[in-house]
Amino acid sequence: MPYMSVFWLRVATALYAVGLAHTFAVSLFRSSRLRPVALPTFRAGVLLHFVALVELAAALRHLPADNFFETVSLCGFLIALLFLFVLWRYKFESLSLAIFPLVFLMTLIGALEIPTASWSNPRVRDAWLLVHVMLVLIGYAGLLLAAIGSVFYLVQERRLKAKRSFALFEKLPPLGTLDKLISQSMALGFIFITLALIAGSIWAYVETGTRWITQPKIAVSLATWAFCLVMVYLRASAGWRGRRAAFLAIAVIGFSALTWAAHVGLRPIIAP
Repeated sequence: MPYMSVFWLRVATALYAVGLAHTFAVSLFRSSRLRPVALPTFRAGVLLHFVALVELAAALRHLPADNFFETVSLCGFLIALLFLFVLWRYKFESLSLAIFPLVFLMTLIGALEIPTASWSNPRVRDAWLLVHVMLVLIGYAGLLLAAIGSVFYLVQERRLKAKRSFALFEKLPPLGTLDKLISQSMALGFIFITLALIAGSIWAYVETGTRWITQPKIAVSLATWAFCLVMVYLRASAGWRGRRAAFLAIAVIGFSALTWAAHVGLRPIIAP
């Protein structure tokens, strides 16, 4: 991959990060202050992404889709382009809450194709890995809290519908309070899982070059993150509340447990 193509792709990734921050702000704080900046910045990112693809295609003399990284980058660009068309044609701006993080992550992965020098300092390597692990743990804690709140929500809803009083559940918070807890915990979990995925991808890129992307546990992690993204989008944009959101949060914690098992490894546990 030509150097200038990588440079423009990484600049585009930085511009896409503004849209990611916008999604964080909306999902956690219901704030749209970044919206006036996020969309123009996203358009600029799409333009530079296009420049990167054109330069790469000119150097290769064919469509840049030779490997996983090039294909992901190209798909990310096409998704971004399709979103801009949908936005222009149908004014479907709320779709940005899902598209911004997705395009950012796909472009980031595409920009990590060229191997770099390994860690110059083992302490920096270990510190970066520690940050990744802490982000994962905080993200899982948020998702676990959302799942627990969801269970309590379902119990409280059933109790109120049955019009029965159970001493064990009388002191449960109101449904509105539990719903707010689920929403904020979901958003917090998604934010930290996303940051953990970014930190982990960069750490693996420096540590092993491009070999990390072929590991099955990476595919599981990306699938879990995608499910979290769908969860946050349905919650923040499509207005999913109550029972549907509760079941969704419980499903997400199941995906997270699968991801944790894939990384820790089940072989030492199940081996005779």
